[in-house]
Amino acid sequence: MEQKVKNRWLIALAAVGIHISIGSVYAWSVFTKPITEQFGWDLPDVQFTFSIAILFLGLSAAFLGHYVEKHGPRKAGILASIFFGIGTVGAGLAIQLSSLPLLYLCYGVLGGIGLGVGYITPVSTLVKWFPDRRGLATGLAIMGFGFASMIASPIMNALIANVGIANTFYILGIIYFVVMLASAQYLAPPPKGWVPAGFSAEGTVGSKQIKKDLCQLTANEAIKTRRFYLLWLMLFINVTCGIAVISVASPMAQEMVGMSVGTAALMVGLNGLFNGGGRIGWASLSDFIGRPNTYTAFFAIQMVLFFLLPNLSNPILFMVAMFIIMTCYGGGFASIPAYIGDLFGTKQLGAIHGYILTAWAAAGLAGPIFAAWVRKTTESYTGTMSVFAGMFVVALVISLLVRLDIKKLKEEAIQREKSVELAS
Repeated sequence: MEQKVKNRWLIALAAVGIHISIGSVYAWSVFTKPITEQFGWDLPDVQFTFSIAILFLGLSAAFLGHYVEKHGPRKAGILASIFFGIGTVGAGLAIQLSSLPLLYLCYGVLGGIGLGVGYITPVSTLVKWFPDRRGLATGLAIMGFGFASMIASPIMNALIANVGIANTFYILGIIYFVVMLASAQYLAPPPKGWVPAGFSAEGTVGSKQIKKDLCQLTANEAIKTRRFYLLWLMLFINVTCGIAVISVASPMAQEMVGMSVGTAALMVGLNGLFNGGGRIGWASLSDFIGRPNTYTAFFAIQMVLFFLLPNLSNPILFMVAMFIIMTCYGGGFASIPAYIGDLFGTKQLGAIHGYILTAWAAAGLAGPIFAAWVRKTTESYTGTMSVFAGMFVVALVISLLVRLDIKKLKEEAIQREKSVELAS
């Protein structure tokens, strides 16, 4: 009996369901003011909950990537829904018991583990279902993560006002658990040897050929290559600079171009829109111009914009520059899984993606701390922007170095094909 093949677009929808749930972590700032007002806790202490969640996102993605590959996306998705659901509900209990350490444990540690597993699970599955449009597929899911805060923020505000902070966490925890659990049920890898309609793996007459991966490496083989660390550094620099700018966007706009509090708040809200839009836009474009060109473009554009930012006196131009930076920030996240597939194959993509995401965990801690330190030392955001522009020069050079590795891999692949032809 022929196996019924699932609809890959419904797989993509299931992936969005998971990412739109876990992406609500980016709306954490909605809770900070109500929590500090209710308990009198210091703002940095409450914000630290978010830092713990991002740290454990990176750690769990790295350590549980092999679990995703071994047990499949459905079981991994269920695991993510349990951790994220319990973490969010537990945050409600922490508020009810007025316990900051319990908030760290539940939302930070348990929720963070759910974040990490939930982040990599649908992405590695989608790359396998969309060999013809890897960028579009990963962009769709990761776009859900980017847009989630825009959807979650007003809902959270309304719930806090009507039912209180603890009940808000209880309600959201149950909703996220149900949505993620339901989405996980449809996740599955494609059948062995499957290719999309109209394509063939071998390129037979009348059908388009799937572009072959340069190699198929396990996660443990991948981390022994130079290109793994080049990708890691590229993501680290992109996220460090982006997350630093996000963390100080409002005060920086007010100080550097005299933007009003209201206009700065509007810009911060729109940043989320461009962050999400950049994920689907750049990732889809990468299918056509290639991942190496996409990352070179990210760094060349941001290098110029970070040099220009301190010299922009017009609020409109400042906002436009910020929005373009946000598209590159989001696009960097969305394009990396497809780039991993291109360079290492799909054999253990989830595990390799997990290892690469430790760059996000490191940047999540380094970016805001570094931005605050430079601001305090120089008493200006201008110095911060200049340092970031310099970091993008380094990232640009790295993006060109990766091309040398790709060229070498292509030559090796051609040699292997010739050897096979001669042997046959």
